[in-house]
Amino acid sequence: MYFLLTYDVVSDYISRRETYRDEHIKLALSAVERGELLLGGALTEPSDGAVLLFKGSSPDIAEKFAKQDPYVQNGLVKNWKVRTWSIVLGAGVSPDDLAIST
Repeated sequence: MYFLLTYDVVSDYISRRETYRDEHIKLALSAVERGELLLGGALTEPSDGAVLLFKGSSPDIAEKFAKQDPYVQNGLVKNWKVRTWSIVLGAGVSPDDLAIST
């Protein structure tokens, strides 16, 4: 199953994130190495959020990430939520992962 973790960030997020960026990236890379985090990045124009794509058996992996993220812990993220994402199409996606009925 796939899960989207979305962040709504504070207005001065860009100027404040540098202090916590290395720790945030380290946390993200660990999740990548475990095969949990597939993609992640900031939304731009405007820079008001971020989206991270997780793969796992439950939303717990994305929720755990958010709770440990220094951006969340230090108030750069106003709100976050995890949503299940049913993928219908995608390059490099296993047929077993697709949410289509045959």
